[in-house]
Amino acid sequence: MAKPIGPICNLDCKYCFYLEKEGLYPGKAAGHQGWAMPDDVLEAYIRHYLAARTAPSITFTWQGGEPTLLGLDYFRRVVELQRKHADGRPISNTIQTNGVLLDDRWAEFFHDNRFLVGISIDGPRELHDHYRVNKGGQPTFDAVIRGIDCLKKYAVEFNTLSVVHRENAYHPLEVYRFLREIGSGFMQFIPVVERIAPSPGPDGLHRVGPRFKGAAEVSEWSVEPAQYGEFLCAIFDDWVRRDVGRCFVQIFDVALESWYGMPQGLCIFRETCGAALALEHNGDLYSCDHYVFPEHKLGNIMDVPLESLVTSAQQRRFGMGKRTSLPKYCRECDVRFACNGECPKHRFLETPEGEPGLNYLCAAYKRFFHHVAPYMEFMANELKHGHAPANVMRWHPLASPPPAGASPRA
Repeated sequence: MAKPIGPICNLDCKYCFYLEKEGLYPGKAAGHQGWAMPDDVLEAYIRHYLAARTAPSITFTWQGGEPTLLGLDYFRRVVELQRKHADGRPISNTIQTNGVLLDDRWAEFFHDNRFLVGISIDGPRELHDHYRVNKGGQPTFDAVIRGIDCLKKYAVEFNTLSVVHRENAYHPLEVYRFLREIGSGFMQFIPVVERIAPSPGPDGLHRVGPRFKGAAEVSEWSVEPAQYGEFLCAIFDDWVRRDVGRCFVQIFDVALESWYGMPQGLCIFRETCGAALALEHNGDLYSCDHYVFPEHKLGNIMDVPLESLVTSAQQRRFGMGKRTSLPKYCRECDVRFACNGECPKHRFLETPEGEPGLNYLCAAYKRFFHHVAPYMEFMANELKHGHAPANVMRWHPLASPPPAGASPRA
């Protein structure tokens, strides 16, 4: 994913892990324009990315910070450079935005250029505004809804990304039903888990990685493991009764991939990782969006071709480390095939046997995957027989799950 404006944002979300990455680039000019990815870096990225991909169609992902701070002309230039170097191959783009700057002009541009827009929204007003405030500490809910209304007006395809934090985790059905009501047919629920050191490290950052051995505390806004598990289960129970095939929840789709025997489409649940790299505004490439630390910098695409950095020994070690560092407690777990230890960023606990590397959210995923197992087995069986997974809704008695392996045609 490319971050063409780095960590610069017009919001001041209290839980944001990326805002402090500004400290990795001291001496930058004030104002967001000083952080814009220069044209030569932008073109090099687009050219290298296209040259490295052999697929018939190519997707670019733009994040931040807040990428819309760059303005429409910047993304018109993006589309122009993509067409210049695509050799006729179809290009698609996704952009993640807080939505507050969206208007008719943006929406028309997204529609005309077939952008998929991800909107960050954490639920209804009081839950969204608890942490998602602007630089003046003021709420942002109304501005986000205006942006979503613009997208709907121009028939722009959008999905929602909701951070699951200490507050909204206790209101799962309010969050889910609200998102459904505003027209989100595709939902992502991202648990926030951050450890904060009392003083910054040599890199100037307070947030620390999983291998940090000094004093650090889980932040007050981080979701609690048990509650995150209940959050997912409550939404699943509502979804599986009436919304299968109508609303798509990323973690439910990925769980079905696991039960069906497919490689998971979401990196945090795959056996190995390393394919979700982050490109900073100046061309620096990091192993992962959650590992933008100096020790995980692979190089700069203005010095080394993008493909060489992506396939470097350092990045291969990073990706394989997810599997090789998995503790015995996880390797012997009955839902390891679906979880695979989740994201290494969250593996800072010890197992009951005292082995390091247990995921902070282990209890949540055990609760969730055990809860959904009968339904996932049923839906996977339907797929294998050429039937629709949505048939599970016929089998949802309120008191008990469908029999494992059962078929509605039995």
